[in-house]
Amino acid sequence: MQLHQLRYFVAVAEVRHFTQAADLVGITQPSLSKQIHALESTLGAPLFERVRGNITLTAAGEVLLPLATRILADVDTATREVQELVGLRRGRVRLGATPSLATSLAPPVLRRFRDAYPGVDLRVEEGGSQDLVRDLLRGDLDLALIVMPAQGADPGLRAEPILRESLVVASVDELPAARPTGQLRITDLRDQPLVMFREGYDLRDVTLQACRAAGFEPYLAVDGGEMDAVLSFVEAGLGVALVPGIVVARRPGIRVTPLAPPGVRRTVALARRRDTVPTQAGRELRRIMLDYVRGGLATEELPPGVAPY
Repeated sequence: MQLHQLRYFVAVAEVRHFTQAADLVGITQPSLSKQIHALESTLGAPLFERVRGNITLTAAGEVLLPLATRILADVDTATREVQELVGLRRGRVRLGATPSLATSLAPPVLRRFRDAYPGVDLRVEEGGSQDLVRDLLRGDLDLALIVMPAQGADPGLRAEPILRESLVVASVDELPAARPTGQLRITDLRDQPLVMFREGYDLRDVTLQACRAAGFEPYLAVDGGEMDAVLSFVEAGLGVALVPGIVVARRPGIRVTPLAPPGVRRTVALARRRDTVPTQAGRELRRIMLDYVRGGLATEELPPGVAPY
């Protein structure tokens, strides 16, 4: 029994006409009839009844049809999966990330992906979570590292939490003075100049909401920066900022002070569009990301306030 014989059998069973089935599979009608006879000979039973030009399935044909359909579907799936895997010698994957994650989590993950699949084109886009969600929904990105909003991810996305982060206070001096616990409260920032992120950054919204929930409107010394700019402004002594601990781990010029409970926490998720099937490259990048976060990263010294989900 050959796979091509099963394909010819299914084609005849679908259209109930030998000539039309031959056209469908791209061979001549005599060749198709010969292969069907060979299949019937192998099975030891006729598969079709030919009465006055009408083609119907025999009992044996009725039994074989669902089995043949399933076999061919499995073969097609296996072929596609292997071809996609081989295709990772080439291809493209587009990853979005917030600036804090693009400079901390993304580099070691992308290095591992590049080592495994050097021929795949990697494209990275930095942006605030709101911008990345928009790009995901438009189909401009395959995957994105976003911050989960309190109300949950957009229903058009499938978002998988991977990290928990607690924000810390970044400054360059002893102001504001930490409490005996070595921590600060949000209310301690009431009279401190803040360096603020631009519109569209989830960190901007989180900081403003935390201050307002504590009963005050923050004083913004500098307003409108990207992540690198905000950290540079803090290093220059222009003010303090609430930032993820992961971004200040390698900036010795910045003093890090944790917030007292309940603090300000956020969840990082790996997101993709819900209504699309991820490519093999996208699936492999997700796998490597999760292996790193839940395996390799967990065994390393983590920045303040960062933990695998």
